[in-house]
Amino acid sequence: MQPHSIIAVLDFGSQYAHLIAKRIRHLGYYTQIFSPAVSTHHLTQAKGIILSGGPSSVFASDVPQFNDAILALPLPILGLCYGHQLIAQKFGGVIENQGHGEFGKAFIELVGSSDLSTNLSHSSQVWMSHEDNVTQCPDQFSVIAKTANCPIAGMQHQEKPIFTLQFHPEVKDSVEGNGFLENFVKQCDLTPNWSMETFIAETKESLQREVGERSVLMFLSGGVDSSVAFALLNDALGRERVLGLLIDNAFLRKNEISQIMECYRKLEYDNVQLFDASSQFLKAIEEKVDPQEKRHLVGETFLQVRDEYLQQLNLNPEKWMLGQGTLYPDIIESGGTEHSNVIKSHHNRVEGVQDLIRAGQVVEPLKELYKDEVRIVGKLLDLPDSVVWRHPFPGPGLSINVLCDHGDFFIQNKEHIDKKAKDVLKESSYQVELLAVRSVGVQGDQRTYTSPAVIIGEQDWEALEQTSIQITNQIREINRVVTLVSPETLPALRVGKAYCTQERLDVLREAEALATKTLEEHQLMREIFQLLVIILPLSIDGTKNCIVLRPVCSEDVMTAQFAKIDWKIINHLAKQIQQIPEVDAVFYDVTHKPPATFGWE
Repeated sequence: MQPHSIIAVLDFGSQYAHLIAKRIRHLGYYTQIFSPAVSTHHLTQAKGIILSGGPSSVFASDVPQFNDAILALPLPILGLCYGHQLIAQKFGGVIENQGHGEFGKAFIELVGSSDLSTNLSHSSQVWMSHEDNVTQCPDQFSVIAKTANCPIAGMQHQEKPIFTLQFHPEVKDSVEGNGFLENFVKQCDLTPNWSMETFIAETKESLQREVGERSVLMFLSGGVDSSVAFALLNDALGRERVLGLLIDNAFLRKNEISQIMECYRKLEYDNVQLFDASSQFLKAIEEKVDPQEKRHLVGETFLQVRDEYLQQLNLNPEKWMLGQGTLYPDIIESGGTEHSNVIKSHHNRVEGVQDLIRAGQVVEPLKELYKDEVRIVGKLLDLPDSVVWRHPFPGPGLSINVLCDHGDFFIQNKEHIDKKAKDVLKESSYQVELLAVRSVGVQGDQRTYTSPAVIIGEQDWEALEQTSIQITNQIREINRVVTLVSPETLPALRVGKAYCTQERLDVLREAEALATKTLEEHQLMREIFQLLVIILPLSIDGTKNCIVLRPVCSEDVMTAQFAKIDWKIINHLAKQIQQIPEVDAVFYDVTHKPPATFGWE
């Protein structure tokens, strides 16, 4: 049943727009997402309105269309990031781009008193992702928060319940973010009306309506997303109408196939089958370098394997829907909302899947949820901790952790970027170089694809973190920073011709297995949200590889902090990895999200 009262979230294309809705839901209140151009008569159920961030600038010619009449509604309004700047502009404030951004960790100080900051600390950590700043407050507003680089990080209308924040209170890394949101909801005339139990009951009902008389072929990876979606489908439709398919795509981790099948056997799922398509997937991305192309080819190959499998079993594809464990971050990073920027395409959003979605042939029970919510659903469905707390592992598997090159990569504007980096670190003891590869990032809700910097020097987590933030905030051309772990000095590395082959995958599998074993031995698997191990086509002679360790701490994938593991553990692990004959050096990724994404492709 549709609730009568909601908090309305206007989505300007932010990577975090749906995360705002999630946070409000976790406070116990139903939320609904709307276009910023929505007519006010569609907001009659709204008791409060939140304007999200977004990848656009208020100066851009193609800004999202916004219904100005919304600001005249007699409702509490909260503008975040782009919403903060938009409200400032609409009320006569001044917004400027001062030539540098603010990404990731920052610290706010509260100014004066505000209903939005009641009972909150005077100073606290927040999460930023912006390049423009409000530099002059509108006449009707007062400043309520500031940071070292952002003197107007929050505002409040002097007569109306209109509030704005430059930072993102919806992300977990804003330590008191929930407090700001809870204080806003207190301004709205709402009673609690939402829970995860409600979600499960409503989802089972909607699955029965959506699937109708059809059945579902569910892609499984053994991970929490597909396993929870599979459990929901089994509960809603019955096991005789759901078939789980685990595809060996050549990109799984060491010994993973047998582990996954044993897990489903223990859960007494007799409707799971294994299909070996490893040669097809390796052939599909043979000698491919571009990450987006690789992702698309992997996604399309999944669909080809599905069709082949249905044909083999003599099943009518019109009567078998495709089931996927898609989460909301997959959709938003693939540019799946009206104003969002494509950060990286996901295999479950390639064109072939989009065609099936348009034809009503895809069912995705979890597409409105985040990882932490999926784990709650998994526990409520009585799935074991070994499934619920398994580290995320995407459908394309290790293929997107294998960086490839034709052997001719060069860094554009290297001298210019080198000079900027050295200027930024002129008072630092760290040395800085650029790596001759590129990785994907998200800065100001926009996709970036640049060469990472490597800093060499003291193994001090706090100093490395501050240096990484300093570099990525002040140099737009760098979205990721790593530090050298082994050997002690950076060898002269050159890019080699390297593709996603069985041989390189096996090298990565060995390195990943060593890293996973290390986390398990030190009881760090629950503390670390996800462990990524990346293989780079860099080596001393151009024929071997380098390895990057990328363990991250997160709640919902949308933001993350790099994990600060004991250096004794990291150094020992790096030496083990460097003993693999095909590895010349080991790096550790010291970049938060933003400005970097979890993975490199």
